[in-house]
Amino acid sequence: MHPTPPDLNPPAPGHWRLPLALALGIHALLVLALSASVNWQREPAMQVVQAELWAQLPQAAQAPPAPTPVPAPVPPAPPAPPPPAPPVVRPPTPAPPAARVQTPTPAPAATIAIEQQRERERIEQRQAQLAERERREQEAQREAEHQRNIERIMGRAAATAAASPVAAAPAASPSPGYASRLAAAIRPNIVFTEVLGANPRAEVELRALPDGTILSTRLLQSSGHAGWDAAVLRAIERTGRLPRDTDGRVPSVLILGFRPQD
Repeated sequence: MHPTPPDLNPPAPGHWRLPLALALGIHALLVLALSASVNWQREPAMQVVQAELWAQLPQAAQAPPAPTPVPAPVPPAPPAPPPPAPPVVRPPTPAPPAARVQTPTPAPAATIAIEQQRERERIEQRQAQLAERERREQEAQREAEHQRNIERIMGRAAATAAASPVAAAPAASPSPGYASRLAAAIRPNIVFTEVLGANPRAEVELRALPDGTILSTRLLQSSGHAGWDAAVLRAIERTGRLPRDTDGRVPSVLILGFRPQD
């Protein structure tokens, strides 16, 4: 037995009428049910009212009379104000004391600079002291060497005089211009930069050998200015040897005078 194949052909034109009619009927019933439920909610509810009958109306209780207001007490008049007190005369305020001027404390940088300056001055002072000490030592050495030279020269001169059979001739007086020649030879060696108001004279004694070598010097009369006296003595030592006189000799003892403005 073979199954019947499904009918795939479209339905006939009048086949939809019955289902459509059923659907419309069902929708109409739903609309009627909805309208009935709405009308039921709108009907007014019944109200029950109760009433009581009285033979005579009760009289309202009379209110008690209002109390008479008590007038408020009149406040007493305020007392008269006291007379104003006389003005108090205050003593004049003393002037504030003058502010003390305080020396401003130097800033740290300024303090450091001052300390460095002081340290440099101390170093320079020590160096000057050392230089002065060294100069004095050198002068002492030169003086000792000069004295040794003088002693050596004098020893030679004494030995020569002892060995010579001819007696030494008496020393003749120097020529008239010899003192000026000696002063001209010594004056270029004078180093003196100070300016003196007066023109003092320093008188010096010189002792020399026959060849003109200066043995010693001695200040006979001071000029009153120690700087000028020392400058003259140093100049004579620098000269070392005196020029000969016109006769070819040099006096053993000479006395010369020197002034700053000559």
